[in-house]
Amino acid sequence: MASAVIVSVLVLTVLSLLRVNVIVAIIAAGLTAGVMNGESLTEALDLFIAGMGDQAQVALSYILLGAFAAAISFSGITTLLVQTLLHVLKDKKTWLVFIIAAVASLSQNVVPVHIAFIPILIPPLLHMFDTMKLDRRAVATALTFGLKAPYVMIPLGFGLIFHQTIQDAMASNGVDISIGTIAKSLLLPGLGMVVGLLVAVLITYRKPKDPRPSDGTGLSSMPEGDQVSFNSKHAFTILAILVTLIIQAVWGNLIFAALAGLIVMFIFRVVPFTYGDKTMGEGISMMGFIAFVMLTAAGFANVLTETASVEALVASSSGMIGDNKAVISLVLLLVGLVVTVGIGSSFATVPILAALFVPICLEAGYSPMAIATLIGTAGALGDAGSPASDSTLGPTSGLNADGRHNHIFDTCVPTFLHYNIPLIIFGWAASLFF
Repeated sequence: MASAVIVSVLVLTVLSLLRVNVIVAIIAAGLTAGVMNGESLTEALDLFIAGMGDQAQVALSYILLGAFAAAISFSGITTLLVQTLLHVLKDKKTWLVFIIAAVASLSQNVVPVHIAFIPILIPPLLHMFDTMKLDRRAVATALTFGLKAPYVMIPLGFGLIFHQTIQDAMASNGVDISIGTIAKSLLLPGLGMVVGLLVAVLITYRKPKDPRPSDGTGLSSMPEGDQVSFNSKHAFTILAILVTLIIQAVWGNLIFAALAGLIVMFIFRVVPFTYGDKTMGEGISMMGFIAFVMLTAAGFANVLTETASVEALVASSSGMIGDNKAVISLVLLLVGLVVTVGIGSSFATVPILAALFVPICLEAGYSPMAIATLIGTAGALGDAGSPASDSTLGPTSGLNADGRHNHIFDTCVPTFLHYNIPLIIFGWAASLFF
């Protein structure tokens, strides 16, 4: 049972690196985990399918969001945005990437729309990226930073949910801790992500890079840089975007938010009714892949949960680590990395890890702050770089809108290297310091 997690995640990783479709890779990993735990192929598949329903709402919201993004692109306002940015940021590639990272960061705490902004903001900028010969891997690392670092460090918006999840999980296992203390415990690991972003943007992906040939997919309405002037359609498009953001921020329901935005676009004739089918088709083309990946990732997580594979992995690991805190911290962080790469969700991983980490850490004499550091860092590890995480799927959905960006090698591998390595180093050091 303990090896089922490791082997299944290896199956997922190897198949993804061999350019096997990530959906197929996740299904293969889920079936592998089930069979290794004594289930038949049919039983493993039943567990997998049963878990897929957990993400049905997320999948539908992503598809509707893709349709809304396609409608916005049809309005022509995205071309206006590109013209403005080209004028302001011409030959300032580094500043552009840092601005994108800052905008992404706002999506987690100030205006908590998560990845909802990506299919709206990024596709119209792709022509500009190519003109500037900007390496899209730098943009992918900037987007993933903004989707992840703020919720790790700042207890606002999604960050508050993440910190409360850690607090509740620790309390359920007999350790009380305040939100403020949790935030302090994760500042140092979050600083590791800042270092990773700086390395990626200023060193690794700084050189000019010609755009790769398109794979033949992508939106038909991608902007090509034609000059446009602000008009009434653009004003109504801005109104639709504001309606979407307000509904998402107030009610927290992305389905209603995307639907409301689409309704505004159609009512004010920004998009003609006759283009309804085309708009939905382009939405599915852009975000449908993410939706199905999220469904299959939930199925994989259900297999691991129902077969108690994660518990077995931690139990077997704890029997080998002794009482050396340096070794204990490293092993627990690596367990978190393996589990989260497979499940693809930091938030869903935290309660599982806390139930297993807290007894081990208490016995070894860790402080509550150090325990929170390990749980928070172990949960966040793997979110960057996981083929099934929305922190990587979101950036890919925008950057591959024209078929020139590979999910595994242009998003997952760069973000895995630049964020998981510093997270392990800084999280390990913080757990020993606190």
